[in-house]
Amino acid sequence: MMTIYPLLTATSSAGTSPAGKGTIWLPEQASTAAERGDVLFYFIYYLSAFFFLLVVGLTVAFVLKYRRRRGQPVTVTPIEGSRRLEIAWSVVPAAILVGIFFWSFSDYITLSVPPAGALEVRVLAQKWSWSFDYPKHGIVGATELVVPQGRPVKLTMSAAEVIHSFYVPAFRIKKDVLPNRYTVTWFEATKLGSYDIFCTEYCGSGHSQMHALVKVVSTADFEQWAQTGGGPPDGKKLFVAKACATCHSVTTDRMGLPGPPLAGRFGQTETLSDGATLTIDDNYVRESIVAPMAKVVKGYTPVMPTFAGLLTDPQINALIDYIKTLK
Repeated sequence: MMTIYPLLTATSSAGTSPAGKGTIWLPEQASTAAERGDVLFYFIYYLSAFFFLLVVGLTVAFVLKYRRRRGQPVTVTPIEGSRRLEIAWSVVPAAILVGIFFWSFSDYITLSVPPAGALEVRVLAQKWSWSFDYPKHGIVGATELVVPQGRPVKLTMSAAEVIHSFYVPAFRIKKDVLPNRYTVTWFEATKLGSYDIFCTEYCGSGHSQMHALVKVVSTADFEQWAQTGGGPPDGKKLFVAKACATCHSVTTDRMGLPGPPLAGRFGQTETLSDGATLTIDDNYVRESIVAPMAKVVKGYTPVMPTFAGLLTDPQINALIDYIKTLK
């Protein structure tokens, strides 16, 4: 299902108060979409609560008042129809539902069409990580979505292999991300801070680890970050962001994972599945990242996806440097 605004799917221990803080129902409000949508959510919630209490209250009152009492004769009073009541309980709910439809449809249209001048970011979803490109600024493969406060951001999203779903609870935006096509959504962040990005479409064994962050910064800080090309890549952060830990342990213990543990392996001699031997060096690690099926270590199943074209050379170098530090 392709959903723009997950009105009733927020799953958090926090919610939204008039000040935008978290309460029991919804996460903190941190975007204009959250501010618009939460008003509609609470309208529907309190309207439903009112009619629920009204119906249940009247039912209980009628049961108590008109219950059969011992010692009293049973009488049956003919019930005649009331056209006014029938019109009232048909027309009034219908009018309310039509009003809610047009209200929510207006919000849907607003959230479906990015405003002119929005910052454009391309999002790639893959097992099991997110990456972000900023075409205007020449930034490729960022592992965090860094955006300026108070500026609309347009996300053009695609998936590498299976269906994913981009969800930021604090922004109230959720959109399916599909292979071989683009989907678009947008938001305007209203508060500085870091906010969770989740995948909400089951996409395999590493689905629960497919997490990233939106970092909302001031306009000046964003421009400074963009001018530096997003900053030098951090190998440890890349390892987490690209979900490498789904298959590889950073200790000497395999820990039941499908890939070999990485601690202490750099510089060691390994036997491959074809019986050949080689030394784990920069070239082998690079080849294993971009062409993982080429040289598989003996005793392991070749299940690693390729990252060819998904990581820049500086990012690959950062990962290699990080692996070297694992002891």
